[in-house]
Amino acid sequence: MGKADIYEVARAAGVSISTVSRAFTRPELVSAKTRRKVLDIADKLDFNISRSATTLKSGRTNRVAMLMNEEITSWFNTQTFAGIESVMHPAGYDISLFQHIDTERNRDEFFTDLPIQRNVDAVFVASFAIDPHEVEQLRRIHVPIIGINTPSVDGFDASISIDDEKGMYTATQHLINLGHRHIVYPCSEASLLNSSIDARTRGFIRACEDAQGKHDLNWQVLSVPRGPAFADSALSALLALDEFPDSICCQMDMMAIPLVIKLGRYGHLTPRDYSIVGFDDSPNADTINLTTMRQDPYAMGRTAATKALKLIEGEPLTNAHEVVEAQFVPRGTDMPFGGAQ
Repeated sequence: MGKADIYEVARAAGVSISTVSRAFTRPELVSAKTRRKVLDIADKLDFNISRSATTLKSGRTNRVAMLMNEEITSWFNTQTFAGIESVMHPAGYDISLFQHIDTERNRDEFFTDLPIQRNVDAVFVASFAIDPHEVEQLRRIHVPIIGINTPSVDGFDASISIDDEKGMYTATQHLINLGHRHIVYPCSEASLLNSSIDARTRGFIRACEDAQGKHDLNWQVLSVPRGPAFADSALSALLALDEFPDSICCQMDMMAIPLVIKLGRYGHLTPRDYSIVGFDDSPNADTINLTTMRQDPYAMGRTAATKALKLIEGEPLTNAHEVVEAQFVPRGTDMPFGGAQ
């Protein structure tokens, strides 16, 4: 049985052809009840307006979706988006952004509506895992799913990720090798989405556990609530410790940079009093001379987009799933323990 056409959907829904069209292309002109009825019937009949009407010749929508668990304004998402856009735009594609897929309502809405509309040619998922049910829903669109820095590649046709766990293991090991023995890792609480950034916490813990047998380490994960105030929460938690640490390993530069500045106001100066290492090499890391781990989300976005174009064209990928390593960037916020005395 072939796919239904717009006439069959209209007949089954008891509405006009123009109403079916508007339900997909101008939803604000159709009542929510009517639109849901049309979309449900379209889904059951495997109808796809973008492919059956507006893009009949090519079978393409010339649109891709990018899912992110935070706002586009975050450094990582901005750079990733710019990388994807630098490849997809010249190829004639628009990018639809879906932000805050970290709430249950937004996730449910996206993974329910997008498969029904089938109005994209590829889906990019940035920095979080999607569960088997969500993968199955996306599979119904019959388009490639590309992961960027996703904790797991299960269900993805291609991916490009940084080894977050190994990167943080390297950063922690560096502090231990400098002779630091009281190490604290401030971080935001783990995400419900199984976010890639949470792998960094595992890297810190593993490095400390591996070194525990050789050195008498005093290490601690200092978890604070997620959200815009997480750096200030980390500052308060650090200042509340009975004994201030001799080194701080930060989950990200966005936490490390405010800590360096604000801890100085409380008399804790780096590297005189403590060493600190960040992660990302984001803007301003160089400005405050922060030692950190570097990743390149712009390059990752370009790589992901290149993979997407090949998959859209039906071309095979020689290296579908890639993992790149973060690079250690030594600057001026660390020194051997006791080196300033």
